[in-house]
Amino acid sequence: MTSLDKPTTTDQDSSEAEAAKAVTEAALFEAFGGVRGMVETVLPGLLFVTIFTIDKDLHVSAIAALGVSLLLVAVRLVRRDTVKHAFSGVFGVAFGVVFAMMTGNAKDFYLPGMIYTLGLAVAYIGTTLAGVPLIGLILGPVFKENLSWRTRNPGRKKAYAKASYAWGLILLAKCAILFPLYWWADTAQLGWVLVSLKIPPFLLAVYLTWVFLAKAPAPIDVFAEMEAKEQAEKERKAAQTRSSEA
Repeated sequence: MTSLDKPTTTDQDSSEAEAAKAVTEAALFEAFGGVRGMVETVLPGLLFVTIFTIDKDLHVSAIAALGVSLLLVAVRLVRRDTVKHAFSGVFGVAFGVVFAMMTGNAKDFYLPGMIYTLGLAVAYIGTTLAGVPLIGLILGPVFKENLSWRTRNPGRKKAYAKASYAWGLILLAKCAILFPLYWWADTAQLGWVLVSLKIPPFLLAVYLTWVFLAKAPAPIDVFAEMEAKEQAEKERKAAQTRSSEA
C-alpha cells in the first residue's frame, strides 16, 4: 500500500466525527420520539381546534381529542412499540379535557399544556444554573453515560448546558406568545397558533442540541466500563483459582 492509499489522520478524524454525529442523531430521535412522536403530540390538539372552529362544541371537541389520543396509545400497544410519548400525550389531553369541562371555557383545554411548557422552561434554565443541566439528565441514559459527564467529561457538560439554555429560552419565547393570546384571543385563534407552534420550536431546540453535542467530546460508556471491570474481576478470580490449584 502506498502512502496515497493509506487513510490520513484527517480522514480518520472525519469518519469519527461523522460517526459521532450519527450516534447523536439516533439518540435524539429515540429520546424525543422522532416523526411519529411529533404526530402524536400535534394530532389531538389539531383535532380539537378543527372541530371547535367548525361547530363551537366543547364536549365534542374534547371527546374527539381524548379519543384520538387513546387510539394512538392502543396502536402502539398492538404493535408493541414504546408508549411513553403516546402516554404523555394522553395525560396532557386528559388534563386539558378535565380542566375545560370544569370551567366551561374551551380555552382552558390548552392551559395545562401551557403551564407545563412554562414549568419545563424554568426547569431547563434552573437546573443548568444549578450545574445539572436537565437535557443531560434526559440524554445521559440514552448515551449510556448516565451522570459521568458531570465530573469526568467537562466538555460534554458544557454542551449539555448550552442545549438546556437553548431549550429553556425557546420554550420561554413560546410562552411569551401563547399566554397573552390566552387572555386576548378567542379559542380558535389560540388553538391554531398553539398548533402551529408545536413543531417549529421543538425542531429548533432539537437541532441546536444536535449541533452542541456533535461538537462535544464523545460520551463515556459507563455500562461498558462496568462490564469490563466485571470481566477483569472474573479473570482475576480465575487466575487465583488456577494458581491455588497449581
